[in-house]
Amino acid sequence: MDHNKIIHGEPDKPGAAFAAFEQQFAAFDPLQVTAEQTITPGDVVVERLRVAGRHSGSHPRMLEPTGKSFDVKQVWIFTVQDDKITEIRAVSDRLGMFLQLGWDWPTGD
Repeated sequence: MDHNKIIHGEPDKPGAAFAAFEQQFAAFDPLQVTAEQTITPGDVVVERLRVAGRHSGSHPRMLEPTGKSFDVKQVWIFTVQDDKITEIRAVSDRLGMFLQLGWDWPTGD
């Protein structure tokens, strides 16, 4: 279960988050994800990340690449059971990302 949709409209089904990650990798090249801190209390993994990239491909929020770069912070929380990710929660500086890329802030759908 992905509690924080990576792509707007992402379905609630197993594996949907991974398909959304693939879209992100296709839209941002280069894309650099740097783990700045990892905390692993029990069945939870918390990652504090720095994510930077350039909008070079089509993205559901912005089909035409802007060629602009972004550099933001994110915190991801994964619940793990039987060596599988069962839940994903995340906090990301989306406003900072949108402003750096020159994207319009979504008004809701």
